[in-house]
Amino acid sequence: MNNLLIKGDNIKSLEYLITNRDLKGKIELIYIDPPFATNGNFTITNGRASTISNSKNGKIAYTDKLLGQDFIEFLRKRLILLKELLSEQGSIYLHIDYKIGHYVKILMDEVFGIENFRNDITRIKCNPKNFKRLGYGNIKDLILFYSKSDKPVWNEPIEPYSQEDIVKLFPKKDKNGRRYTTVPIHAPGETQNGNSSKPFKGMLPPKGRHWRTNVKTLEKWDKEGLLEWSSTGNPRKKIYVDERKGKRVQDIWEFKDPQYPTYPTEKNQGLLDLIIKTSSNPNSIVLDCFCGSGTTLKSAHLLGRKWIGIDKSDLAIEASKNKLNTLSGNLFIEKPEYEYFELNDIKSIPKSLIN
Repeated sequence: MNNLLIKGDNIKSLEYLITNRDLKGKIELIYIDPPFATNGNFTITNGRASTISNSKNGKIAYTDKLLGQDFIEFLRKRLILLKELLSEQGSIYLHIDYKIGHYVKILMDEVFGIENFRNDITRIKCNPKNFKRLGYGNIKDLILFYSKSDKPVWNEPIEPYSQEDIVKLFPKKDKNGRRYTTVPIHAPGETQNGNSSKPFKGMLPPKGRHWRTNVKTLEKWDKEGLLEWSSTGNPRKKIYVDERKGKRVQDIWEFKDPQYPTYPTEKNQGLLDLIIKTSSNPNSIVLDCFCGSGTTLKSAHLLGRKWIGIDKSDLAIEASKNKLNTLSGNLFIEKPEYEYFELNDIKSIPKSLIN
């Protein structure tokens, strides 16, 4: 499949992908950052993105005027089509804010199934502000993460330990100064068969538990000095920090918005890198039907994924093209190749693009 950048209504564009590109059930990852029902105009003035109520002060990138039930129905129609496009191993991440997000959560439960809800991720978007308002300051928004099934693509995300983590989580040092911690060598549950229930150095695992591995491996660990024995004869496995890649990523992320965005609501590329690495594989197809500044497309390209971007805004398409073009002059990055066309209505689909 060729990468695609489509200018047009995303309902018609998604239908086109299903009926004319045979992509039903073939998209592995969808990230969308739709309007947030803010009742505002998002503009670009002198090359800088802003949010204003008077469109005369800049070029309107997009208008966010749908509110309440109208906004929910707007999303519902698109989510139904997006579900059709998702593969059985696919995932969708929907970026939204705190004012409307809880209603969107209920909608996504309905469309994708509450059993396929994976996370409500808190994204810290900015530094604390001192605005006067009745309520606490808002420095976060949220990302709703759903999968199509119970077996989505999942590449475990790991982040490095901080120095504070290392001291806290690995409090012990061996004679060479290597930091480590210890963990039990038994686990809950009894086993009736196999070596994990046999005696090790004359002892059985505690009642209701079994050895985490077979006795032969336990003996090997002990010989290599990887077991630490307490004064009461209780063995625990040593875990060294320098043998660990890092810690598991949790559901609070700090990816602040760009300080000087060239397009309204432009997102941090690190945010998209994390999502794309975790929930897709090389050559997977990544779709963003509110592609805005093109951050999703750039990240997907740099990570070796295929991509599809859709937006009806002239300024969004221009911003996406510009972002992709910045990669073209880099000798170490493959030049982005993609098909671009406008899809204002079904009749405008170029015949050469229809299978």
